[in-house]
Amino acid sequence: MKIVYTKHALKKFKDLAELKILISRSIVNSIIKEPISIDNFSDFPNKIATGMFDKTHVLRIVYKEEDGKIVIVTFYPGKKERYI
Repeated sequence: MKIVYTKHALKKFKDLAELKILISRSIVNSIIKEPISIDNFSDFPNKIATGMFDKTHVLRIVYKEEDGKIVIVTFYPGKKERYI
């Protein structure tokens, strides 16, 4: 499926970079394709994919499937022990 980003998600790359947290589209795309887990309930109808970002952090990606596309709504880093 094609992966597209909302304006908010695109801005999130810049916002996190200002905090010295560098996340690329390729990282987001790889987690969407092979997540450690997917939460289908917390933000229904959106889904939250979780994948490793570094040794102590995960990246949580909020997305929805719409018209044959995966739409990235937002994403945020979190502590590994909280989500895994």
